[in-house]
Amino acid sequence: MKKYLLSFLLTISFAGLVKAQDKTDSNKQFLQITTIESVISGGAGRSKMIITNPDASQEEVDLENLFSMMGINFKNIKSNELKITQTLKNYTDKGWKLEQATPLSVSPGQGSNGIFMTRYLLSKTGQK
Repeated sequence: MKKYLLSFLLTISFAGLVKAQDKTDSNKQFLQITTIESVISGGAGRSKMIITNPDASQEEVDLENLFSMMGINFKNIKSNELKITQTLKNYTDKGWKLEQATPLSVSPGQGSNGIFMTRYLLSKTGQK
């Protein structure tokens, strides 16, 4: 009998915890910023920052390619860093919190083609 009572109480407690968590998280919004930086030689690649808003609308911001005809272009890297940090600061100033940053690189096959991609997941609790 004690086993059943304990099981019943644990089930009710867990259900209450889930319900309370649902109430606090129901107003949580997510926003994702994805940066795609091309490492294709000669500057032939395309680099972008894509911002996906909570309403699923998106905006694109051009970024510079990491390589030019002469090789790695540090001026372009500095320009991209500035755009990315200014964008993140803009959103954190508006109450968004950086939840997670996921860096990755993709290089299909052999050679020097590929991209660096980073996803920044931001969240904010408030009205939808």
